[in-house]
Amino acid sequence: MKDDKKYARIFRAVLKLVAKKGLAGMTMGDISKEAGIATGTLYVYFDNKDALINALFAACRENSVAVSFRDYDPQAPFKPGFRHIWMNILRYRLQHFEEFIFLEQCYHSPYITAATREKARQLAEPFYALIARGQAEQLIKNVEKDLLITFIIGSMNELVKQIHYSGAALTKARMSTTFDLCWDAIKA
Repeated sequence: MKDDKKYARIFRAVLKLVAKKGLAGMTMGDISKEAGIATGTLYVYFDNKDALINALFAACRENSVAVSFRDYDPQAPFKPGFRHIWMNILRYRLQHFEEFIFLEQCYHSPYITAATREKARQLAEPFYALIARGQAEQLIKNVEKDLLITFIIGSMNELVKQIHYSGAALTKARMSTTFDLCWDAIKA
């Protein structure tokens, strides 16, 4: 029987190491040491580094999407609903910075398999549906959904990194201004 607590320790160790060393600089030995388990035990849980990274990526994406849509009311008008999801994503990335960095590195890495990428795409379907709704209601630009999502998430990612690395506080006023900049860029 595999222990859920060990999975959690392994995943926390990977997140910490990726933030320090990056994906490529991390070894299974590093992971086992950081997690406080034997390297052999780590191989009981994961066949190799690629399998571990894919499992953690999938878990992080699933959690991220669930948090993004937490307390979202699909019956609400589009803009307040979009703002709610946008704020959820922003807060989550700020509060889980190591996970955010891990996900960002994974998106651009050869470690993530086609199957894992497909699962991530499926998990993102609610966000694509939200964008489609905004376009159908003629509230946001009628351009490629991927382009809109890249802009929305890309600008948010840079904001998260700026806040984290500068140590600046993200006030409600600054959050509101940042959302307004995003909205002004995508609105029809």
